Amino acid sequence: MPEFRSTRRQFLQTAATVGGLVATHSLLNVTRASAQSPAKVNMQLGWLASNGILGEVVAMKKGFYAEQGVELMITPGGPNIDGVASVASGQAMVGQTSSSPSVMLARSAGIPIKAIAGGYQKHPFTYFSLAKDPIREPKDMIGKTIATQPTAFILARALLAKNGIAEDQVTLVNMGADMNQLLTGQAQAATGWLTNTNALKILGDDRVDMMLWDTGIQLYANVYFATDKAIAETPDVLAKFISGSAMGWGYAKDNPEEAVEILVETYPNLDKASELEAVKPVLEFSFGETTKSEGWGAMNRPNWEAQLKTYADLGQFKGTVPTVDDIMTLSILEATADIRKKVG
Repeated sequence: MPEFRSTRRQFLQTAATVGGLVATHSLLNVTRASAQSPAKVNMQLGWLASNGILGEVVAMKKGFYAEQGVELMITPGGPNIDGVASVASGQAMVGQTSSSPSVMLARSAGIPIKAIAGGYQKHPFTYFSLAKDPIREPKDMIGKTIATQPTAFILARALLAKNGIAEDQVTLVNMGADMNQLLTGQAQAATGWLTNTNALKILGDDRVDMMLWDTGIQLYANVYFATDKAIAETPDVLAKFISGSAMGWGYAKDNPEEAVEILVETYPNLDKASELEAVKPVLEFSFGETTKSEGWGAMNRPNWEAQLKTYADLGQFKGTVPTVDDIMTLSILEATADIRKKVG
């Protein structure tokens, strides 16, 4: 899954439009024909369908959403689709974005959305190097050239600031989707997601990983979000959706190979062999010590507070600096605690 596809400029460009739409649109994606009919929920992805929705696809196939009274439709994103704006305007009730800063930047731009659950407990974003010139901790970056995606430059700046390293001690250069600059020696590190096992194969056994999370920048990935309006007016539907998702992810955790079969059957463009390799790290990022006690999808206020401070300190909020209560709510998680903890 790609990182930080939406830029602040895109948020600012859509903020005014979205503000008007939110005030006038009803949640078109949620309908109840009768007391017995399921709530129809459209989930907007921030990018193309991938293993980041493994649990949702399993939940649809296994009937977990139906059990909760939800009929889910998943709408893929793409390079020309603003997933945040789709949710904010009411075209979709729930969204999933690759990284938590997207929610913070959107809120700062005046878009009224909040995070309601965290799909990955740790962000898979990682700095990859080679054993002949390894970067195992931030101080190893000094004097090195780091290739990273244009939208991830802010992450490198945050990492350096967090670890007391001056920006002029490291050279940052743009990279594309492959690891060519690292392999050819043009850079001593390149970045990507640990769950993208297919892209990482080329680095072989000499690969050295330094996760962004381990450097002190602890972001959530695969964040689920909804508008203030949806959270206030249809919390029961959101709770049913999160419950069904939790059950799907729990089933995937216990039956990873079957889950991959379901994923590839649903999205034939995905490669089964690659997904079988990726499912282990995907589930490791989805579950951990936190989910054992708090259940799948858990988030906490201190983590969000730290993220806000990091971005505020680096001057990333060109609009109002949001508060923690502006960007996240634990209400849906609290309403679904019993079910989520069973699959943590």
